[in-house]
Amino acid sequence: MKKHLVVALAYDQLCTFEFGCTVELFALDRPELGVPWYEFAVCAAESGPIRAAGGISVLAPFTLDLLDRADTIIIPGWRDADELPSAALLDKIRAAYQRGARLCSICSGVFILAAAGVLDGKRATTHWRYAERLAQRHPSIDVQADSLYVDAGQIITSAGSAAGLDMLLHLVRRDYGAKVGNLVAQRLVVAPHREGGQAQFVPRPMAHDVGGRLAKLMDWLRAHPALPHTVTSMAQRALMSPRTLQRQFQDATGLGPINWLIRERVAIAKDLLEVPDTPLAQVAELAGFGSEESLRRHFRRFVSTSPLAYRQRFCSSVSTSR
Repeated sequence: MKKHLVVALAYDQLCTFEFGCTVELFALDRPELGVPWYEFAVCAAESGPIRAAGGISVLAPFTLDLLDRADTIIIPGWRDADELPSAALLDKIRAAYQRGARLCSICSGVFILAAAGVLDGKRATTHWRYAERLAQRHPSIDVQADSLYVDAGQIITSAGSAAGLDMLLHLVRRDYGAKVGNLVAQRLVVAPHREGGQAQFVPRPMAHDVGGRLAKLMDWLRAHPALPHTVTSMAQRALMSPRTLQRQFQDATGLGPINWLIRERVAIAKDLLEVPDTPLAQVAELAGFGSEESLRRHFRRFVSTSPLAYRQRFCSSVSTSR
């Protein structure tokens, strides 16, 4: 079987962390997985020395011509969101897209895809610091500023730095299934998939949580998702007024208490769905949705798929065959 060729793009002032994540995911042999692992190579986006952050020099053995046969192209950041990439690089990206290659960017690497025009009319994300700039400069792109990564089919984009790992693990799950993806994540000592979006990492004033009441309430709600909860009952438990509770939740999480609780229930449902023999009705009850209909509605709202489709994709008993 012909191996899937993953090519990472290297450029002067290379983002070392993003590049390292790509190397870690795709360049190492993983014979313990029992699947035909990727072929990996690095190509230079330009002639001349390639210096990476931290005083490192990178010797890329291939030129941009390697992109002509890549199955997946990873762009690990870009040195300056305001710098237009070379015409040669943009031509190669367009040609790769036209022949069906998978294109992936980490953080500011999305600006290369945007400059090539391959993101027009599509959903994409980038680091929260760049999201507004991307949206203003390329209004035809549907910028999903709160996402850790966005899978638009042939093109997958991620937010900054560590979100690249989330996206790269997603590619492995997409190619080989949840079991292999989980094993790779285990070897990396990271979570197979993180909850929430990057809004949780955007700087905002910290809530004044008197006596840790809000944190204690959140822990209690996570431990008792199936109980009936209202803003009033939550406020009473936290010894706050409903208005104070609303304000503290908004300041701390960017969400109101009910929306936060629904997200937590969805996260619990996802964990339960990864256990193959748990009936859907029981998942709905244990997660606090009460009915399968309510579970489906909220699950689709936050996960953009159905509980059944999620189980088929991420259940631990899913086959690893391609």
